[in-house]
Amino acid sequence: MRVLRLCSVFEPPASALAAESAAAFDPIGGMQNHTGHLSRALDALGIAQTVITTRPPTAPAVAPLGRHGRVIRLGLPIGVFRQCYSLYAWRRLPGLAPGADVVHAHLGEDLAIVPLALRAARLSGAPIVLTVHCSLRHTLRVTGPRSFLLKTLGGALEGYGVDRAAAVITLTDRLRRELARPDVHVIPSGVGGEFRADPADLGPGLPAGVPRPRIAYVGRLHPQKGVDTLLRGFALFSASAPGHLVLVGDGPERARLRRLAARLGVERRTLFLGFLPHERIPAVLRDVDVLVLPSRYEELGSVLIEAMYAGVPVVASATGGVPEIVRHRESGLLVPPGSPHAIAEALRELTADPALAVALASQARRRQAAELTWDALVHRVVDVYRSVLSRQGRSRACPAG
Repeated sequence: MRVLRLCSVFEPPASALAAESAAAFDPIGGMQNHTGHLSRALDALGIAQTVITTRPPTAPAVAPLGRHGRVIRLGLPIGVFRQCYSLYAWRRLPGLAPGADVVHAHLGEDLAIVPLALRAARLSGAPIVLTVHCSLRHTLRVTGPRSFLLKTLGGALEGYGVDRAAAVITLTDRLRRELARPDVHVIPSGVGGEFRADPADLGPGLPAGVPRPRIAYVGRLHPQKGVDTLLRGFALFSASAPGHLVLVGDGPERARLRRLAARLGVERRTLFLGFLPHERIPAVLRDVDVLVLPSRYEELGSVLIEAMYAGVPVVASATGGVPEIVRHRESGLLVPPGSPHAIAEALRELTADPALAVALASQARRRQAAELTWDALVHRVVDVYRSVLSRQGRSRACPAG
């Protein structure tokens, strides 16, 4: 079976994380990890794939993907122009789409994906499988002109793509209900093999000497993620308690967040680590006491699954499909989006009651240990491929589930 994967972002080479323009390009994120892990897991099953995506700084234009595939990165390796990849992709599809058995498109905040998927399907005659990572109609919140454009134009394109896909995959049951169409499959993000490594083999986590309790955020420094709310909550918490805040990631909000930390008086207790290769995240999580995801809106938040798998108690905004993963007071603590006081109170509760923190983390770990690994999830994706090919009467062989 041959899969043509269309995604505006894909996991970058490690060199791209250190590039001067890396922060503007957002090389690390949930969709990057999702598409990378899924593609490698499919490759291990013998499925040939061509991935068409953007080109971050330092990334080669063409690179092998495992034993059976390749990654084709298009566009200019400059953050401000990265969406030009769609123009290059449109021109390249006649040479790349024919021969594909499935067109698998990954929809986030990218207006080009649906038109590209429809063109690829016309050129190849292959069915479209559409994974909606962040619904522009049902998840995105309007906060300015850009998000308004995404909500209106992007939401219309999303609806057009959902209606014309042979199958749709969502990360949460909440979004499956919102889409209200047949043949929607719920397949969340999972954890990769790096989380099953022996702790002794994980390598360095946090720098030595960071005081406890260590409260961590892992993700993009972007307005959507609400890191400013976390900083304000941490300032309230740290006014009467020890602790250190560790921010892993980078993005357009970095300078503003540094200024905010200084204004709140917590700059000496806040560590900005910048981008780290994803294979280092298990070691970082090993070294922290609480993981916080304070997003203003979020469909799932794959770092929550990773933290829960690693045995770290989590605090998360009760938004989107997050409550399906984090059950309040069963597998973590939920707080209202945008509430520094609620974050501060959750941090006080978890750090003052180690037994509660251990109980929540243990319950979460039990729920995630088997069912949310890519070794298991990949077979559910293959089942979707098999079902759409069967309905079209296409005869390419699929690996056994």
